[in-house]
Amino acid sequence: MLIAGTLAIGALPAQAADFVPVNPGFPNPTPHSQQAYEPDADYTSRWTRADARQLKAMSDPSAAPRENSMPEEYTMPTIPQSFPDMSGGQVWVWDTWTLTNGQADQLSFKGWEVIFSLVADRNLGFDERHTYAKLGFFFRKADIPTEQRPEDGGWTYGGLVFPEGASGAIYEDQSFSHQTEWSGSTRIFAGNKLRTFYTAVAFYRDAAGQDVKPADPRIVQTEGRIFADDTGVWLTGFRDQHELLVPDGTLYQTKDQNSSVNFRDPFTFEDPAHPGKTFMVFEGNTAGEREAVECTAEDLGYDPADPQREVPVGEGVPGGPPEIASDANLRMGNVGLAVADNKALTQWHFLPPILSANCVTDQTERPQIYQKDGKYYIFTISHRSTFAPGIDGPEGVYGFVGDGVRSDFQPVNRGSGLALGSPSNLNYAAGFPFAPDFNQHPGQFQAYSHYVMPDGLVQSFIDSIGTSDDFRRGGTLSPTVRVNITGADVLVDRSYGTDGLGEYADIPANQVADVPATPDPRPIG
Repeated sequence: MLIAGTLAIGALPAQAADFVPVNPGFPNPTPHSQQAYEPDADYTSRWTRADARQLKAMSDPSAAPRENSMPEEYTMPTIPQSFPDMSGGQVWVWDTWTLTNGQADQLSFKGWEVIFSLVADRNLGFDERHTYAKLGFFFRKADIPTEQRPEDGGWTYGGLVFPEGASGAIYEDQSFSHQTEWSGSTRIFAGNKLRTFYTAVAFYRDAAGQDVKPADPRIVQTEGRIFADDTGVWLTGFRDQHELLVPDGTLYQTKDQNSSVNFRDPFTFEDPAHPGKTFMVFEGNTAGEREAVECTAEDLGYDPADPQREVPVGEGVPGGPPEIASDANLRMGNVGLAVADNKALTQWHFLPPILSANCVTDQTERPQIYQKDGKYYIFTISHRSTFAPGIDGPEGVYGFVGDGVRSDFQPVNRGSGLALGSPSNLNYAAGFPFAPDFNQHPGQFQAYSHYVMPDGLVQSFIDSIGTSDDFRRGGTLSPTVRVNITGADVLVDRSYGTDGLGEYADIPANQVADVPATPDPRPIG
């Protein structure tokens, strides 16, 4: 079913005879039907400014310094500053994902649970890690009760996933100064075959660290094998790298259209409504030259009768509603969709984005599709600092619910989109992880890069805990928490763990890989 984009994308509701405000002093959220369309339909749902302004509407304007101003039911419990390091001082650890099948079940392999993480040498400063990131892996014995595990989660660092230099081989221009590996996903197929989907990025910088040409992000797939015996897990292969996607400039912004383009984080899955097909969601930006793409009335999403509405730049009139900030159009995040063209998953083509956040936020990082009770959820993460002017919300995971992979997605939790935020006070500035604001809640930067797992479990990594007078940087995984997901409601489960805060890096498998339990022979040498 193809729906013309100009007719179907984010259409405004008809003029209301008697407008009824949901939250006096704030706009009403945009109505969303959750209606599903075919995956290849020319329809993109919108997380509008009217939706995102519900974040501020939920914030308590009287919250004192260092208090959380957001609803507790949508807020991750505060992590103590005395957290353990899961790698034993070997590496910085941040974005992490699990070993999954096409339905996002988490599989153990021959009695071991396995996770994949971005890692970097701890001799680097924590904020230098991004340009030196590599994919690493960890393993731990499955089926051990949580209370019998060590405080750090009991993970063993297995080393890097790829052979040295493998991920840089896809670049025609080998003059890069740095080449790095960013987030993705890893699937297990028949036997012990793994396919890792990830983001390769090449940086071209001079001796002073300045870009001489834009960084080059590409979505890549590589195949390897997993083995295990009674003492641990090891990987082989991953030498042959297959470039899958680069931005096209029509649906997804390119590095030449925007030197700071976001194009990364592939997550692949199978949809029971479309058997035989494999899809991918990823973070993208709306195509067009930076600063040239305009914020439209559909991006704003207001009821024409709403007294709290904004209007696009150039459409304001004296005595009328205000125009949005002129630089709001620098935030053009979206969640992209692609479909595989072959069974080896080495050939793909783009489909239109399934969600745009034009003029709301510039980043829709690590998107994933989560299916529950016949509903499809997009979960994605965003920073407080990447919201457009006039929008404010905490660091955390944002969620949207619909009836299919492509839907008129409804933002969860009062139409705001906030699914699980770090404790934050929107009455005060955030600061930065390396310099948190004195008045901000100490948990403002406590967790990021959330990944929603089976049974509503959520894992993330610790960035920074504390305020400017006393804070500690992270680089290890956070305690696991759980959210209860019912329709458009996503609520923190305070009965899980200790008042909602579980054990550190507790990432359990919910299925067992269908392979013989026979230990594999260790390679010689």
